[in-house]
Amino acid sequence: MDNLKFTNRMSRIMRNAEGEAERTNCKLLHPIHILIACLCEKTGTLGEVSLKCILNAASLRDQVEEKTEDQSVIKLPFFNHDVTGEIKSIFETGMHIMKRYNQVYLNEGHILSALIKSGTVDDFLSKHDKEIILTLGTTPRDMITYLGNYVFPSIDSHFIRKAKHSDSVQLVNYVEDNYSSEWSRTIKEGFNSQNPPMYMAMNNEEKIVGFAVYDVYKNKKCYFGPMGVSKLLELKELDMHYSIIV
Repeated sequence: MDNLKFTNRMSRIMRNAEGEAERTNCKLLHPIHILIACLCEKTGTLGEVSLKCILNAASLRDQVEEKTEDQSVIKLPFFNHDVTGEIKSIFETGMHIMKRYNQVYLNEGHILSALIKSGTVDDFLSKHDKEIILTLGTTPRDMITYLGNYVFPSIDSHFIRKAKHSDSVQLVNYVEDNYSSEWSRTIKEGFNSQNPPMYMAMNNEEKIVGFAVYDVYKNKKCYFGPMGVSKLLELKELDMHYSIIV
């Protein structure tokens, strides 16, 4: 965990969780403090969670009491407070979720998913509350943008190009190896189109190092994704004139 990286929002949640532990006079950081800090975060999808979930930080604080039963005391390099073994387990699960999608920054979605599935905050949440948090806080969201006046760039690069049907095996295998079987099935289905709306980024050895697709996922029009790039990608290998091709 020493080299774990966090998004800015996740870092802010962690610091606020420590503040919640101090506010509730807890010597150890508990999972409920992470939950309260998430509910207090009004940016991104967590803002929608706080609006649609009947929970509020004040009511949760009233329910929090210092646990008297024996708790394992853990020190984690990214927390100033001592934490419980439950916190360590939640962050390990969050890391597993992050790595499953070949991501390198731990975000609030990873931790919320691990937190809810751990059962450590069940005493504070109804089934409906958990469904709202998982649906709004941990799943991909549509980004709707009007492109009626958008002018598509002219692509003049051998590093980034549109996928051809002859690329199907290579691209499907790349996505399967680096991301998930669900994503690879989506890419495979995309090649059923006469003109696949998919793009690939290549390195100097003509190996795929990234991809982006649209109008493919569940055959939904105007849906962008999935997309991804290889871990530790050397950006100098790409033509940086085009950071995103749609």
